[in-house]
Amino acid sequence: MIWDTYALLVAASLNAGTVLAFAALGLLINEKAGVVNLGAEGMMLCAAMAGFACVVHTGSDGLGFVVGMLVGAGLAGIFGVLTIWLGSNQYATGLAMTLFGTGISAFVGTSYVQSTLPERTHFQVPFLSDIPWLGNALFKQHPLVYAAVLLSLAMIYFLNKTRQGLILRGIGENPDSAHALGYPVRRLRLWAVVFGGSLCGLAGAYLSVIYTPLWVEGMVAGKGWIALALTTFATWRPGRVLLGAYLFGFVTMLQFHLQGAGVDVSSEFLTMLPYLANIVVLVMISRNSDWIKLNIPASLGKPYSPSA
Repeated sequence: MIWDTYALLVAASLNAGTVLAFAALGLLINEKAGVVNLGAEGMMLCAAMAGFACVVHTGSDGLGFVVGMLVGAGLAGIFGVLTIWLGSNQYATGLAMTLFGTGISAFVGTSYVQSTLPERTHFQVPFLSDIPWLGNALFKQHPLVYAAVLLSLAMIYFLNKTRQGLILRGIGENPDSAHALGYPVRRLRLWAVVFGGSLCGLAGAYLSVIYTPLWVEGMVAGKGWIALALTTFATWRPGRVLLGAYLFGFVTMLQFHLQGAGVDVSSEFLTMLPYLANIVVLVMISRNSDWIKLNIPASLGKPYSPSA
């Protein structure tokens, strides 16, 4: 019986971590190109609202994910134009995007608070889902959980083994040198920001369509900020981003399992566990400034305008 409980905890942790994984991998691509996007929270909220509304009206989860990605990409495109082409401050613009997303999603989503989605499909991997313990823990997940793992592996290969990935990293390290070699720095940065925004949008849609599934104002509840912190926690490496996302997913779900087990701990303390873990990890990493300097993209957060 206790092993079944552990299996459910692992499965719930993977499900919760997937939201963070998609958002953090998107922000990682942004930062590898030298752009800091503090608007992830707002983009995720708008995408969550749009994806949920789409599924309510069409009954198609797939279409809801696509709409969420398009909303995230569109908002990221606006952010990219303002910061990359018009030279606005990346940090201020990102915060403005979060405030905008929080407000507009709450306003538009008012009529969807009581809405319900069609009956959810239960997925499982044939044969593997019948394995004792492992089947319940690992092989009864939504396909996007496995897609997050594949995306992380693909991103490792892209950033380290492909010419395009090395160019992207070069732009994040030294945009002047990349420009001197003939690469369109601003255009490539914009594409990176849009792609990262689409992943944040997918994370938001997954949150409202699969993870919850419902729409509530402010339901992202800081996950955009945790995803942003994950990129630093992982020292800008996709594999570590995935592991970090599952770690925070585990801490998030642990609070519910402890409450269900009747552990005599204040519910407020359990609720703050994921954010407390986030702070502790960042403090531990920040103690080694040389490690951060060694891994952080050199031009991160710095505006760039070609001289010629």
